[in-house]
Amino acid sequence: MNLRVLYFASLRDAAGTEAEDVQTHAADLAALHDELQARHRWALPRARLRVAVDGRFAGWHEAPREGCTVAFIPPVSGG
Repeated sequence: MNLRVLYFASLRDAAGTEAEDVQTHAADLAALHDELQARHRWALPRARLRVAVDGRFAGWHEAPREGCTVAFIPPVSGG
């Protein structure tokens, strides 16, 4: 399936882009994360991230849908 993936903060830095179109056979968002973590070699484990699909927070066990937009969101600090 084809997805749009958005990256923020340190994930964007590791991926070298803020977004990319991805073709995947991942059964759930956890598998998609693992696939992209291996590709881009980011250091943050899944437990430290939030995931959203089409603008709403999602669970790692949820299956992505053709054409959806997935965002991986690391913890951020502000001040």
